[in-house]
Amino acid sequence: MNVLTVGKHPIVREGLKYICAQATAVAIVGEAQDVEHALSMLEKDKWDVVVLDNNADGFEQIKAHHPNLPVIVMSADEQAQRVSKIVRAGAAGYLAMDSTPDEVISAIEATARGETYITPTLAQKFVFEVGVDKKEEEPHKAISKREFQVMALIGSGRTLREIGEELQISTKTVSVHRDRILKKMKMKHNAELIRYVLEKHLVE
Repeated sequence: MNVLTVGKHPIVREGLKYICAQATAVAIVGEAQDVEHALSMLEKDKWDVVVLDNNADGFEQIKAHHPNLPVIVMSADEQAQRVSKIVRAGAAGYLAMDSTPDEVISAIEATARGETYITPTLAQKFVFEVGVDKKEEEPHKAISKREFQVMALIGSGRTLREIGEELQISTKTVSVHRDRILKKMKMKHNAELIRYVLEKHLVE
């Protein structure tokens, strides 16, 4: 896959470029110093994932021009409202600035597969605001025990591969369970599942 890193600080871009290059699935790593440069590169070449350094305005511009392109936002802002806003706006991932290289690689690989990745410590720490009508039957009551296990692990920030390893099932089977969960709970994205799990305190 081809990964484009975007950030105004050369040392950050170089660090991200080096980390991305360590992932076996990454073929090309590019870098842009600002959103205008990034948009120009996105028009010229094919990029599979964008890693954006702490730039909310740049995120909105990139998504406006390339709505289906996975964008991972790296930020030092760990406030719940900020994380929630970015994920709701369509970010494929949200990483804390102190994320480890392994977390960065996991985020890139997960978002390339169509998953949403949030730094595990952030996913566990914050509860996102959701409009849940408490008078209605809770949606998760309609899923099976195995589906509940998968949902809870997604809510705790695990990738499909990690869930498969923990439950000793294939990644493909985990993906099938996730699709069924989303359908039963009338949701479209992993981000919605994560918000629901945290709101309902379904994981410790």
